[in-house]
Amino acid sequence: MKKCVFILMLSVSFGAWAQKQTAKTEQPKAQTQAQPQPQATPQQAGVSALTEHFYKKYITAIKWNDYEVAKSALYDLIIENPQNDSLVISLAYHYYENQQHVPAVLVSQQLLARNPKNATALEIAAIGYESMGVRDRALQSYESLYLLTNNVHVLYKMAFLQFELKRFNEAITSVDILLTNKEVETSRVTYNDVENKPKEYPMSVALLNLKGLAVLEHLGDKAVAKKLFDQALAIAPDFVLAKQNLNKVK
Repeated sequence: MKKCVFILMLSVSFGAWAQKQTAKTEQPKAQTQAQPQPQATPQQAGVSALTEHFYKKYITAIKWNDYEVAKSALYDLIIENPQNDSLVISLAYHYYENQQHVPAVLVSQQLLARNPKNATALEIAAIGYESMGVRDRALQSYESLYLLTNNVHVLYKMAFLQFELKRFNEAITSVDILLTNKEVETSRVTYNDVENKPKEYPMSVALLNLKGLAVLEHLGDKAVAKKLFDQALAIAPDFVLAKQNLNKVK
């Protein structure tokens, strides 16, 4: 899967770059008698021979599962085409896929310096910060991403980060917004079941459990927290976290 995604991303990047460069270099031509034309060279197509070489290097490295060489080729491509954000996104995605969170974040920040509304860069940065335990920066990135996308899964991540950062009022507000969103009714999240095996649950179950915890931590209201845990278990009786939390307030 990784190989296919990498090839697709860079193929799109390379093709878009070539088209852009062609548009820049093509000029209107006077009508003349048709004559045999030489085959287009990379320069005539708007892409340098060196860029084409590095692109072929990248594709070959991916084909042979050598991701270090592929990364090297990406750097070469970026140096040759420094204004091509699609190439930089491919590099950020490479680091993300290989769980190299620090360079993934740094590359994403470079993209965001150019365009603060780059949704892909915001998401990679958010995941990277969260993986490094820098929750406040992760939340900032998710907040910016949510303003752009209005995506329920982004707000879901925000709610949990807000709780972890003890911003309980914000967490409760985020949960309330999500519970009124029809998209949440069909959204699923994965948690371990009673046998400690991954299982999908309705997103609303996790949200009710989270709100119960936030109410308990922030307000100390055991009655309201118990009601929320009960609501979660009414939807999914085997949801372990809600069971555990309910036992704490009995």
